[in-house]
Amino acid sequence: MSLLRTVLTVTAASLLSLTGTALPAGAVGTPDQGLVIQAERAADPPPAPKKRFSIKDDRVDQSSGLARSQNYEGIWWTVNDSGESPEVIGIDNEGKVQAVLGLKAPVKDVEAIAVDKSGTIYVADIGDNKKSRSMIEVYTIPEPSSLEDSESVKFHRYDFEYPDGAHDAETLLIDPESRRLFFVTKVSSGKAGIYAGPEQASREGTNELSKIADAPAGVTDGTFLPDGSTAVLRSLTDVATVEWSDEPNVIARATTPTAQGESIALSDSGNAIIIGSKTSTIYEVAVPTRKPAATPTTPKATPTPAADAADSGAPKSSHNLRWILIGAAVFAIVITFLTFPPGRRERLDRMAENARLTGQPPPDPHGRRRAA
Repeated sequence: MSLLRTVLTVTAASLLSLTGTALPAGAVGTPDQGLVIQAERAADPPPAPKKRFSIKDDRVDQSSGLARSQNYEGIWWTVNDSGESPEVIGIDNEGKVQAVLGLKAPVKDVEAIAVDKSGTIYVADIGDNKKSRSMIEVYTIPEPSSLEDSESVKFHRYDFEYPDGAHDAETLLIDPESRRLFFVTKVSSGKAGIYAGPEQASREGTNELSKIADAPAGVTDGTFLPDGSTAVLRSLTDVATVEWSDEPNVIARATTPTAQGESIALSDSGNAIIIGSKTSTIYEVAVPTRKPAATPTTPKATPTPAADAADSGAPKSSHNLRWILIGAAVFAIVITFLTFPPGRRERLDRMAENARLTGQPPPDPHGRRRAA
C-alpha cells in the first residue's frame, strides 16, 4: 500500500508540473529566480617592470626628463637638472651617449623635455622652488640631421605666464595631434594644477596660461599616450593614468620600482612607458589601467515543459484549459486512492452483496449503523 501511495504521489506531482500548477509547500524544492550577481573581473596583473638600461656617463649626472626621438630609432633625449649651460643629450638603448647638443640660452631651472611628432625638441625651463619667477620659458630646437655633438644649436624661445602667480613645475606635456602645450605644477602636499597654453603659442610677447584642472601633489613628469585622450603623470614613487578631457581626472595608479622618479616617456612601441630617476636607471612598465566595470548577470530560469509548450505557438486558452482539466482529474483520482484504500472498498462490496442476498439493508460506507 505504501508503495502504491508513493507511485501515485510521484505521478501526480509529475502531471501537475506539466500543467504549471503549484504543488503544496515542501513538496518539491525550487531555486530562487531573478537573483542578480555582480560579476566583476579584476584587471589582469601587469607584467613586472623590465630594466632597459642604465646611463653610465658622467655627462648625465641628474637626468630630469626623458623623451623618445621621432627621427632616430632607439634614441632618447634627456636633460640634466638645473645648470646654467643646458645640454640636450641623446642616449641609446644601452645607455651610451650618442650626441650632445649645447643650448646657449639664459636658463634658470630646466626641468623637462619633450619631442613632438615633427621631431621638434622642447626644453622646459619651468622650475621655481622659491616661486619668484614672473614668467617661465620653453625652448625649441629641431632634432639634428645626424647624431653628433654640437656646441651650440639654434633655438626658439616661448614665454609663458600663469594667471594666478608663480608656481614651481617639472612637467611639460605636448598634445600629440595639436601640439598644444600643458604644464603641471608641483606642490609637496595639497592640490597642484594643470595649465594649458594657447592653441598656437607665439614667440612674440607672453603666452597666457589658463588653469583647466587640479592635479595630484608631487608630479615630476608626464606624457600623452598616442591617441591624446589619455596621459600618464609621474611622481617620485608612482605613475597615474589620467583621462584627458575638459576636466582631466585620474583613473588608475601604480607604484614604480624607482625612488626619486624624475622622468617618463613613451616606449618604442607606444604601448608601455619608460621611467627614469636621478640615479639614471631606466625601466619599462605597463600603463596603469582601471578594472573593468561590474557587469550584472541574471541566471536563466530552468525551462519547464509547460513553458516550452507555451512557446510552441499553440493557442494559449485551449492549451492551458486542457492541462488544467487533466491535472484536476489526476488529482481527484489520487485523493480517492489515498483516502479510500482498496482493502476497505472490497470489504464494503462483499457486505453489500451479502445484504442483497439476505434481504438486509446495505452497510453504511462510513461505519454508522442504519436505523431499524
